[in-house]
Amino acid sequence: MSLKALDFADIYGGDPEPQAARYESLNRFFVRTFHKAPERFYRAPGRVELGGNHTDHQGGVTLSSSVDLDLIAAVLPSNDGLVRLCSEGFRPNTVDLRDVEYHKEEEGTTIALIRGMAAGIKALAPHFPQPGQGGFSVCVQGSVPPGSGLSSSAAFEILIGTILWDLYGEGELSSVTLAKMAQHAENKYFGKPCGLLDQISCATGGIVSVDFSKEEPWVRRVSTSLEESGYKLGMVFCGASHQDLTEEYASIPRECRMIAAYFGKERLCDLPEKDFIGNLKELRSLFGDRPVLRALHVYEENRRALSEAMCLMKGDMDGFLRLVNASGKSSAMYLQNVTPRRAVSHQELLFAIGLCEYTLRGQGAVRVHGGGFGGTAEVFVPREMWAEFRLQIEAVLGEGSVVPLSISPVGGARVNVL
Repeated sequence: MSLKALDFADIYGGDPEPQAARYESLNRFFVRTFHKAPERFYRAPGRVELGGNHTDHQGGVTLSSSVDLDLIAAVLPSNDGLVRLCSEGFRPNTVDLRDVEYHKEEEGTTIALIRGMAAGIKALAPHFPQPGQGGFSVCVQGSVPPGSGLSSSAAFEILIGTILWDLYGEGELSSVTLAKMAQHAENKYFGKPCGLLDQISCATGGIVSVDFSKEEPWVRRVSTSLEESGYKLGMVFCGASHQDLTEEYASIPRECRMIAAYFGKERLCDLPEKDFIGNLKELRSLFGDRPVLRALHVYEENRRALSEAMCLMKGDMDGFLRLVNASGKSSAMYLQNVTPRRAVSHQELLFAIGLCEYTLRGQGAVRVHGGGFGGTAEVFVPREMWAEFRLQIEAVLGEGSVVPLSISPVGGARVNVL
C-alpha cells in the first residue's frame, strides 16, 4: 500500500520554491548520511491550540489547527528489519522492528516513540514485515522547535506512523486511529501523560473542532480562512521550555479527576456542572481551592471552545477574539498553568503574555498556548500592526522570539517532490 503523494501546492499553497529548497536540503542530508538517494518524502505538521485549554483530557471540546511549521522526512526502504533514523542536531537511532514491546529504560527517548508507533501500526497492518524483513533509513529535518508548545513530539509520532502505514498498511487509516496510536506511544512507551488533542490536530490537518466526550472523538473540520480575517496568527517564545515540566502538566488532569472521582465519575464531562457547583463547600474542604478552580475553568472553557468554532464559521472575528482573550485570562487565573509552582524570579511565560497585552493595547488577542508553564504564548495581531508588534516584542525577548504562522490544510502526508 502506498499513500497518494501530494504536491507542494496541496500542502503549503503559495510559492512552492521555499518548500522545494527545504526538501532539496533534506535530500542532500540523506545522501551525506546514508550515501544513497532517498525514494520517498513525507511531512507532518505542528499544531496550535486555538481554544479549549486542557479540556481534552476531561472529555471536553477543543479547537485547534495544524500549521505550516512541520517535520519533513526522506526515506529509503530496506530489507533488514531495522529503522535507522538521523535527525539534524540529534544522535542517530536504530530500532529493530522485530521488537515492538515496551522497554522501561527507553522512556523519554526517540527510540521509545518509534517502537510505540511500530507497535500500533503492526496491530493493523497485514504486511508488517516479518523478522529480518522490511525496515527503512530516514532523515528528518524540521521547523517545529522541540519544547515550544507546537507539538513537536506529536508531529514526530504522526510522521513515523505515516511512513510505517505507507510502507506496510493497506487501505485508509483514519486520522483518529493514527492519533490514538501516537497517544499510546507517548503515554505508554515514552512515559509522558498527554491527551489526544495534539495528535488529532497533526494527523487531520486544517482547523478542527473535536469533542472528546465519547471513546471515539468526534472531529469536525471548521471551514474558515484566518488569512482573510485581517489578523495574523503568531507564536511568542517566552524563553522557557516546558520539556522539564511533566509533573506540573500532569497535576492538572490529576486534580480534575479528583473532583470527578468524588462523585464516582472518571472525567468532568461525566459530571453534571450543577452537581459540581452544588457541592463547592465540600469540595474545597476535601481538596483545597486549586483543584476546584481548575474544574471551574474546564466547564467554562468547554463552552468557550464551542463558541469559538461557531464564531469562526460565521466569520465573527471580533467575537472569536473576545473568547480567545477570555480563555487566556481563565487559564492564568483558574487553571493556573502559566507559572510553575514556587516560581518567583522566573515567570517567563506570564511576562511574555503581559508584554503582548501591553503592546497590543486592547487589539487582537493573546493567551497561554497548549500545556502551559513554559513554551509559548499565542497571539492574533492586526495585520497592519504585525511589523511593529514583532519589532517591540523581539526588542525585549530576543530576535526570533516572534514566529508568524499559517494554517496548514493537510496533516501527515507523503509528498511529491518531483
